[in-house]
Amino acid sequence: MERSDSRRPPGVLLYLVCGLLAAILIVYARTKAFAWDEGFHLITAQLIKAGKLPYIDWVFSQPPLNAYWNALWMKIFGESWRVVHTVAALCTAGALFLIARFTLARFPVPRWRLPLAILTAILVGTNIVVVQFGTVGQAYGLALLAITAAFAVSVRSPERKLWTIPFAAGVLAGVGASATLLTAPVGPVLLIWMLVYDRTNRRWSKLGAFVAGEAIPFIPVAWLMVLGPRQTWFGIVQYNLIYRLVEWPGATRHDLEVLAGWIDFPQGIILGLLALAGLLFVHFRSGWDRQSRGEFYLCACLAIALTIHISSAHPTFARYYLFTTPFLSYLAAAGLYWIGTQLRSQSEEMPRPWLPVILVSLLVSLSLAKAIYDNRDDYDWSDLEAIAAQVEKVTPPDKTLLANEQVYFLLHSTPPPGHELHDSHKLEFSPERAALLHVVPQSVLDKQIQAGKFDTIASCEDQEWNDARHLGDLYGMEADAGECAVYWGWKGAAPK
Repeated sequence: MERSDSRRPPGVLLYLVCGLLAAILIVYARTKAFAWDEGFHLITAQLIKAGKLPYIDWVFSQPPLNAYWNALWMKIFGESWRVVHTVAALCTAGALFLIARFTLARFPVPRWRLPLAILTAILVGTNIVVVQFGTVGQAYGLALLAITAAFAVSVRSPERKLWTIPFAAGVLAGVGASATLLTAPVGPVLLIWMLVYDRTNRRWSKLGAFVAGEAIPFIPVAWLMVLGPRQTWFGIVQYNLIYRLVEWPGATRHDLEVLAGWIDFPQGIILGLLALAGLLFVHFRSGWDRQSRGEFYLCACLAIALTIHISSAHPTFARYYLFTTPFLSYLAAAGLYWIGTQLRSQSEEMPRPWLPVILVSLLVSLSLAKAIYDNRDDYDWSDLEAIAAQVEKVTPPDKTLLANEQVYFLLHSTPPPGHELHDSHKLEFSPERAALLHVVPQSVLDKQIQAGKFDTIASCEDQEWNDARHLGDLYGMEADAGECAVYWGWKGAAPK
């Protein structure tokens, strides 16, 4: 094992690197960050800000915390996607800073702490999936920050008697899970680890404190369950377990393609191989003390539990796995340390830590730059702003609009009842259940279109969908706006 250096490494360079990564995330968030699925998160936050309740007043298919989080920042800074994106980017930057700061403080070899702390920050902050989705209005940024903070707090519990530490860890794990159920395994894994590694003989008090803390972020869910148990249960549980698969015949094939997609993801290969090397080194070769090894084992358990849980989502998506990046990055630091010590020349008493760190950092950074360049023409909010501008030009305020969630959000327009979640139109329920859950089935929507209920339709569906509903015949005016089309000027019934 390498000699330790008792001097604490300076962190100024780490803070500069983290600041640069945060700036990159914010710039990307305010310019190119975009996800189609974030639209209903933003319209939900907008409706919450207006005093309405998710599930009770409209269908919402996620836990509510992130929507309330976004509504808070909209209330302070205004209803803009840039506000929400900036906050998400700052949360993601906070997560990469926490795992980097943890590496600086806890990596067992002091001489390698600063280089490897910078490496962990770069592995998280340049990960293309983290950059693309940790900067949008969905729950990725908030939950990533919460679970990374929960980890950083939890590792302080074994040697301390204070109940406030597991309580805080529980609160943070609960924040992650109540923002997105994708992070649900984090709480149980942290709790089990804290109990196994506890050295204070206060396991029961810590267990109670952690469970109590994790329950606190779910108080809004409990309140909404009291107000509307069937609607809330459907939105959080039933929709995700049962109804996500509706009208998705190729979901299983899609999942298999996602699981095999890492082959085409150089950053994922580098991160995964370094993390595996780190775990093997820690377990078989490191000789480090039980507490230090336990922190690496915790990262491995978190990454494995999250991977299994995320892979069981049906359908799943590659972006869901971004929650594993902080924990894999700390394992990867150990892997690169091992490789670095094996590559030293015989004339070197101690290996030079900076060279392998710089090489890996450069490789993943170039991979990010290439991905951003390749995706430079992808759809983003500027395209939707052009659509919203066209809709606003042809639709007076007193007229009825059918559009996707992003257009409603940009126009600060309240969707017609049952149109807050575009994806819910695929659900064909009885009239009674549809009314209870605030769902407008596609069959009912088609009848509304044919009856001329909407003065303007902004459709981002494919042309086949538009033609099947004869939108070009029903409306006298049509304008193309990128991948979407705007129809207005109602003419009458479509030809038989």
